[in-house]
Amino acid sequence: MVHVVPADPQAVVAVKKKAQPSRSWVLLDSTGETTVLDVDKYAIMHRVNIHARDLRILDPLLSYPSTILGRDGAIVLNLEHIKAIITSEEVLLRDPSDENVVPVVQELQRRLPLVNAICQGQDYTGGQNDVEGDEDESPFEFRALEVALESICSFLAARTLELETAAYPALDELTSQISSRNLDRVRKLKSAMTRLTARVQKVRDELEQLLDDDDDMADLYLSRKLAGTSPVSGSGAANWYPASPTIGSKISRASRASIATVRGDENDVEELEMLLEAYFMQIDGTLNKLTTLREYIDDTEDYINIQLDNHRNQLIQLELFLSSGTVCLSVYSLVAAIFGMNIPYTWNDNHGYMFKWVVILSGIFSAILFVLIMSYARVKSLVGS
Repeated sequence: MVHVVPADPQAVVAVKKKAQPSRSWVLLDSTGETTVLDVDKYAIMHRVNIHARDLRILDPLLSYPSTILGRDGAIVLNLEHIKAIITSEEVLLRDPSDENVVPVVQELQRRLPLVNAICQGQDYTGGQNDVEGDEDESPFEFRALEVALESICSFLAARTLELETAAYPALDELTSQISSRNLDRVRKLKSAMTRLTARVQKVRDELEQLLDDDDDMADLYLSRKLAGTSPVSGSGAANWYPASPTIGSKISRASRASIATVRGDENDVEELEMLLEAYFMQIDGTLNKLTTLREYIDDTEDYINIQLDNHRNQLIQLELFLSSGTVCLSVYSLVAAIFGMNIPYTWNDNHGYMFKWVVILSGIFSAILFVLIMSYARVKSLVGS
């Protein structure tokens, strides 16, 4: 008889924890302080109040396209190696030990303390004089979003520059000398360009889709939703921080004067639109460089194909010459074979001069036949002039 022993609840919990490995996160708050977290996805979901399907987007084991999602209290960001959750007060970055994520963490550490110090060192009145004095500031979530967009655009631009530096000399070398080594080199570069183009295209499409939908952009205003007012009102001013010295911040700062005149408009997304548009133009320029490189590769392939076709045509012409010469020599050999047969015949008796004339006439006939064949080939444009 078999007895079923009930499992220990604590042991079951321990097994579940082992089956669900913890993930490494780094937490950055508004003061720039960093805290490394080694927690599972349930703790992250509880902390930022998002669903499991949103957190699944950030799973490095799964292949999800570039995504920027706005939720009630967080922004879920999946841009290549940058997998982050942004709230109105903190940023959670996945895999902080990744060599591509370390510069992002350092950039956030560099900017946020300065932002926080300025915010603590001056009282914000929310008046129009702040706008005129260029002292109004961006929300915390936009600051973090800008760092992520700047990092991913710079990363893809650097990869594109490296590819261009390697591709153009390789293509020129292949044009001058067609060899197996050069062909294999260009093949690898073309594969790398195709993969990089797909990555850049995904980021560009996500930014374009976000720019085309005002509701999606409005969902990214976490501070506005938290305060219940527009970003330029006095009650929502506590979540504002000074702009960064990057291109996107300069553009957004220039647009704030017009934003401040639209007080109370919760659907106003002009500041975020200007920020996204700046990086959209940058990523679009990177994509244009890759498109130009692809066209250059296609032109090189066409040029090589033309060269190969020309070589094939030359080989065909050579084959035609050899075939024509072989036919003429075959006629000459046929005559020699007829006269060389060991068959007695009387008309050759006492005619020793016949050998000389047979050789001469057969040679002349073969040469005339070769000239006629070549003339016919030139008339029909089968060989070059």
